[in-house]
Amino acid sequence: MAAKTKKVTPLMKQYNAIKMKYPDAMLLFRVGDFYETFGEDAKKAAKVLGIILTKRGAGSETETALAGFPHHSLNTYLPKLVKAGMRVAICDQLEDPKMTKTIVKRGVTELITPGVSLNDEVLQAKTNNFLAAIHFGKKHFGISFLDVSTGEFLTAQGNSEYIDKLLQNFNPSEVLVQKQFKSQFLELFGHQFYTFYLEDWIFQSEYALETLTNHFNVKTLKGFGINTLNEAIIASGVALHYLSETQHNNLNHIAVIKRVLEDNYVWMDRFTIRNLELYNATSDNAVTLLDVIDKTISPMGGRLLKRWLALPLKDINSIKKRHDIVKYFIDNATFFDLSTSQIKQISDIERFVSKVATGKINPREVVLLKNSLNAIIPIKKAALISNNESLKVIGEQLQSCTSLREKISKTLNEDAPVNINKGNTIASGVSVELDELRAISTSGKTYLEGMVSREIERTGISSLKIAFNNVFGYYIEVRNTHKDKVPEEWVRKQTLVSAERYITEELKEYETKILGAEEKIATLENNLFTQLVSSLLNYIEPIQLNAQLIAQIDCLISFAKIAKQYNYIRPQLDESTNLEIKNGRHPVIEKQLPIGEEYIANDVVLNRNLQQIIMITGPNMSGKSAILRQTALIVLLAQMGSYVPAQNARIGIVDKIFTRVGASDNISMGESTFMVEMNETANILNNISERSLVLLDEIGRGTSTYDGISIAWAIAEYLHEHPSKAKTLFATHYHELNDMTSTFKRIKNFNVSVKELKDKVIFLRKLVPGGSEHSFGIYVAKLAGMPTAVIHRASKMLKQLEKNHTNENVKETLKNASENDMQLSFFKLDDPLLEDIKEEILSTNIDTLTPIEALMKLNEIKRMLSKNKI
Repeated sequence: MAAKTKKVTPLMKQYNAIKMKYPDAMLLFRVGDFYETFGEDAKKAAKVLGIILTKRGAGSETETALAGFPHHSLNTYLPKLVKAGMRVAICDQLEDPKMTKTIVKRGVTELITPGVSLNDEVLQAKTNNFLAAIHFGKKHFGISFLDVSTGEFLTAQGNSEYIDKLLQNFNPSEVLVQKQFKSQFLELFGHQFYTFYLEDWIFQSEYALETLTNHFNVKTLKGFGINTLNEAIIASGVALHYLSETQHNNLNHIAVIKRVLEDNYVWMDRFTIRNLELYNATSDNAVTLLDVIDKTISPMGGRLLKRWLALPLKDINSIKKRHDIVKYFIDNATFFDLSTSQIKQISDIERFVSKVATGKINPREVVLLKNSLNAIIPIKKAALISNNESLKVIGEQLQSCTSLREKISKTLNEDAPVNINKGNTIASGVSVELDELRAISTSGKTYLEGMVSREIERTGISSLKIAFNNVFGYYIEVRNTHKDKVPEEWVRKQTLVSAERYITEELKEYETKILGAEEKIATLENNLFTQLVSSLLNYIEPIQLNAQLIAQIDCLISFAKIAKQYNYIRPQLDESTNLEIKNGRHPVIEKQLPIGEEYIANDVVLNRNLQQIIMITGPNMSGKSAILRQTALIVLLAQMGSYVPAQNARIGIVDKIFTRVGASDNISMGESTFMVEMNETANILNNISERSLVLLDEIGRGTSTYDGISIAWAIAEYLHEHPSKAKTLFATHYHELNDMTSTFKRIKNFNVSVKELKDKVIFLRKLVPGGSEHSFGIYVAKLAGMPTAVIHRASKMLKQLEKNHTNENVKETLKNASENDMQLSFFKLDDPLLEDIKEEILSTNIDTLTPIEALMKLNEIKRMLSKNKI
């Protein structure tokens, strides 16, 4: 007997057909006033959104999970789904259900993914929402970044390290990758990105070129300067293709594609970006550099500041122009106050323009757009009469958009609602027909009051009243005590406990007239608003230009604010390779100090002739790492165009900043702390240039003591002997490296000083010439709360080790190796047991040691001693 086939309703047939086209997306299926989800989608939606999970066709053979929410709550629930990393297909009713006797036609009107969204609740005001696409070429990688919410479209190509750097800097919400390169992508760039894998045919050169030229309506991409970048073109074409696949077809605001030129910006690899904590903290509640310097007012300014932080300039003239404008803001309080006040009145016009292009802007936003353009005019006028040439250029470029502002003012009411269907959007005088219909609608109250008065007088029913509901429309209500006075021509429609409701011919005619007017008003307002939005399409380019220029002004005002507020000075930049910082401060740490405590400033002088490498020794917690980081941050701030936290700073343009700061295990990738450290350091040594700034902190601490000393010595030696003579700060706890200065003339010893009292050590945090011979590790352990017994035993062990052995043979071995043939040797202590004990102690990271681990470590030493008594 044949198996009985399940009966599927027409609605579910339609749902299943649409769902098959979007198998990897959650389908929000519009049914009446609700968006419904079915099956596995329903289970996921119920969990993420916290809505009730029910069943459709409960008990039948077609039973399926069901979860839904009212259609007007879409903006509440959609962001939660997208933020949970889901792709969401919105399936709407494409026709009026009243106009068909069969099932309503439905179709997906938008596919929203983490990287493709225009929803305000999904987007962050001061952060771009980039969609990235990567093409794996034979020699190079191509990459593109596209923000559909702002219209920004960027592209580049290069090796894997450059692509990795860009991914870290731009932090895309979604990355498109060719299916066949899934494993390679994860291996090279990690698992932290939301990825979507596309078919191979999309990554074809001809198809990508056709997609781009058709979109920009050009025959060649020469005008954008990317015509020779085959991999970049493919990646860019993939991004545009994906927008069309996600039902984003109105893209007039994506009017240009820009190349990110590697040679224009300071190189910072992913480790440096992470180590310096520029905009992502490496620990909870940590403060980033961006947190300190971001005083921008507008969303556009906030987004641009992140870009400037990710891509510091190398062109000295461009940097100086920014410094000139910052100085002008500092010196001219009137212009500073005017600009600040006006920018506060400017909304996110860059994203408004995107909504204009995609037809998603609402009446309130159009009014805000007009108000924002009005607020730009005083800035334009003040910039034009300033005595700063760069500001004058900005003033000339700012667009007045006079006719547009006037048109919006004449067309829309100033208090226009968010929802066009709320009415009262279009101003009086725009349409004669609309004004007449409004007169009919607003005169209704007077007409009804007149009707009530007439009927009371005619019937003698003093409590008679006229009301309206959605079921009967307008009706006359009469209490039961007066129903014997009701005229015969009134038609009874409803009986209540204490009253009855009637309709009359006059009332029905009036209702038709009023409701007809309101329906026509709604249609007319919609049509007039649509026409206005269509006319705005002609102003996309000038509004985008205004947004970019206001963003620049906003960023430079932010620099002026922090300069005045935090006592920053203007750095002097030149084409030399020297670095001279007088009383430099760490911009983040100094803001975290308790009130009344002053940051200890330090001098740093580096040059390729006399003082190329500064070897910094000093105890843990003394501030070595802070000095390294602040040096990099001062250079970075200067080349962004900001003032810097120092008394004086003279900076020869830096082209690369490398840092290897702190330990960072990558156990999930099967790499130890030491392996990660060596990978990062190897990357530095293989990419240094004569304008590089290299910051190395505690190199070699992840392995045994003598291994570590040998590696650290060899790295310092390599940097000294390398033709580039890269400027280097090298912080270490290996005091043996102090002896390098006698062999290598451009290595100088400095230490972070401390003051030793009878029972404690005071960290002075001041960098002074000369090496340090003590690490004070046991004192740091004491500060960390280590049990007294552990501290006492460690002190005793240390004294015994120091008594029985000195480091003279270690130093001599290193020195001889360098003087003879620059080849490092391994070295042995006289007593193997002492060697083992010393290695055990020195390889212990006291900063992270728990009390239990300390006791276990001491127990291990005790076992070693019990076997061989000293």
